[in-house]
Amino acid sequence: MLEIDIPGFGFIKLIHLVSDFTGTLSVDGKLLPGAKEHLNKIGRFLSIHVLTADTFGMVKSELKDVTCELHILDGKDHDVQKEGYVRNLGASSVVAFGNGNNDRKMLKAAGLGIAVTEGEGCAVDALMAADIHVNSAKAGLEMLLNPKRCKATLRY
Repeated sequence: MLEIDIPGFGFIKLIHLVSDFTGTLSVDGKLLPGAKEHLNKIGRFLSIHVLTADTFGMVKSELKDVTCELHILDGKDHDVQKEGYVRNLGASSVVAFGNGNNDRKMLKAAGLGIAVTEGEGCAVDALMAADIHVNSAKAGLEMLLNPKRCKATLRY
């Protein structure tokens, strides 16, 4: 669990990290350097869930050494599936990471939404739905490892 009291934003009690994979934790299907180590550190205090359509078909092998729950999406309406997943966990207890248009609803629903711009960019709707924007997954994960960074960014 991670608790952060942010003046003007409110008190957040996080239990889960829900993240997109393609374009958020990976570029061209390859897990970003340092992501495994950061995720495993965060996994000591948050339950990690990765939601993905697995565009490149590599997510299982790329996350094999990461302690997380992997959910591969199928069919259509991935935005609705991701939002529903976050709501089922208890949205206020979720920090969500995403970059795509199909991440916008989960970023908005989550207690803390972090839009990530990595090698594949960030959809404007995802950016507008998030509470925080970071230029890399590493920067976003480090915010969770150093929660005063979240406080400094979001305080009124």
